[in-house]
Amino acid sequence: MSIKRMDHVGVVVDDLEAAVAFFVELGVERVGGAESVEGAWVDRVVGLEDVHVEIAFVATPDGHSRLELTQFHRPVATTTEPSAPANTQGLRRLMFAVDDIHDTVTRLKAHGGEVVGEIAPYEDVFLLCYLRGPSGIIVALAEEIGGATPPR
Repeated sequence: MSIKRMDHVGVVVDDLEAAVAFFVELGVERVGGAESVEGAWVDRVVGLEDVHVEIAFVATPDGHSRLELTQFHRPVATTTEPSAPANTQGLRRLMFAVDDIHDTVTRLKAHGGEVVGEIAPYEDVFLLCYLRGPSGIIVALAEEIGGATPPR
């Protein structure tokens, strides 16, 4: 037995519409509208009581990758460190290949994005950077300047 596919990555945010706007500016497409989710079934699935969340999906233009952005209204989402550094254990970043890293960074700054370090070349193959987005999410950006695909 094997898995069929990786369906999506779930990301908890503190402002759903701001997170959607950030990722849409990055170049993903919103899939449907926001959906309110609550009830005993979701309480059982996530192991919390009296859950009420809003979720929205965004997908890459090729349709292969999706994010589920989730805002908890009840219980309120918690974090151990809102702007955890890149070497903190756990899911740390989402990487996207972009056409123009400088333009992308400029556009995302208008949505609250902040470059973590700097835009730097990796050999003569990529320009890379980390950008902190909504709810402290680190988005890695890679612009191909040689002939390879982005690092995984």
